[in-house]
Amino acid sequence: MTEIEKNFARTFGTSDGRAVLAHLRKITIERVLGPNATDAELRSVEAQRALVHQIEQLSERGK
Repeated sequence: MTEIEKNFARTFGTSDGRAVLAHLRKITIERVLGPNATDAELRSVEAQRALVHQIEQLSERGK
């Protein structure tokens, strides 16, 4: 476990941190784009999802 993983766990392990992470998850990972989404929109949302996933993984490993 690295120091940064511990930092993520402490930051997102609080009730406020969990609320923020839940909000980020809702607006990225749980977001559904319609069939008319452009390639640029798909790439942008996928990058956002990857970042939220990375935050979740670092937080989990820091526990």
